Amino acid sequence: METIMHYPYIYFLYKPNQVLVYKIQTFEYISLADVMEKGEWSSYALQPSESFTAFHHEQRQPQEGWTFWMEQEQLYFFVEMINDYIQQVMITTTAQAVHIVCSEAVAGSLRGALAPPKYVIGFPEDLSIGPLWKLDEERGQAFRHEWLRENINDGLDDFVNDNHFKNAIREIQDMPSHLPIYIWYGHNAEEQCGLRFFLCLLRDKSNDIMLINTGEQNVINRQWDIALYDNKPLTTKEHLMFQQQWQDLAQTKDVCRLWRHQRIQGVSENHYDSVIISMLGQLHQEQGSIDFIQTGVFLSELLVRMEEPPNIFFLEYRIRTLVYSGEFELKGIPKSMRHYQVRLRQKTSLA
Repeated sequence: METIMHYPYIYFLYKPNQVLVYKIQTFEYISLADVMEKGEWSSYALQPSESFTAFHHEQRQPQEGWTFWMEQEQLYFFVEMINDYIQQVMITTTAQAVHIVCSEAVAGSLRGALAPPKYVIGFPEDLSIGPLWKLDEERGQAFRHEWLRENINDGLDDFVNDNHFKNAIREIQDMPSHLPIYIWYGHNAEEQCGLRFFLCLLRDKSNDIMLINTGEQNVINRQWDIALYDNKPLTTKEHLMFQQQWQDLAQTKDVCRLWRHQRIQGVSENHYDSVIISMLGQLHQEQGSIDFIQTGVFLSELLVRMEEPPNIFFLEYRIRTLVYSGEFELKGIPKSMRHYQVRLRQKTSLA
């Protein structure tokens, strides 16, 4: 589909004789959910001899009573094109620093804990699971998201996930060069993988980059004073070291990683299977029978009882895999952890 930027408008040649015009109303990247809310749409008809490249909507009246319908994949294309144009005209933020954290939930907590002005980016994906192979390239992103679509059932639409992922990368790469960047991380695989990925995305930036080690804390729940932390910027040598570690990760095709002995360690896909099987047997013993257990309840018990549990959706993926392999019996439809129950197959011994 042909597009033309006529800031603050974007022209889309929707049909040979129809141009859709989108007016950018915010410099925040948009998602599928708000493509109709954070902008203004109108439609114009091209004259038979008029070329799209010569079109200017200011010179005519928009069509009245027009509607358009498109499949989600096509709508996703519109969102990506709009975000690409927003990236080109991004206005420098008024914040005095940029903070990058793993997970959008943690980003929400940090926004409440930091004094204004602040600019916080929450990365939407847990990089402790799923392939990291060439993730800083489009082919690697496609490879990862194909695996996630096939295996991880988080209840979100595929295109929504892809859109959030790409928007976060845009935000990180768009940082004005004069702003200091703080990357928050802890002692776990998700944030250690995220730290190295963020530094890879920032490899060509001249910003001062500081690392904030939150230690064992899992919740940001008070006013933070950056002065209490080591604000010494990463040296070129340190940055290169992290970049090399990312490049090593980006050559692997592991789908599960742990933080062990101060390094990221890839493990086999079935690493947690024996623990899951044992835990279900333990729950059967506690209930005094081999009854079906709702998968969401089972997962809650796993998270509480495991010493270092992985991502909950990865555990749910392994439970489904154990159903498919015949270790577990299934009751219901596994479209989400709330919609089915599991139990050990009757032939399985609890001893």
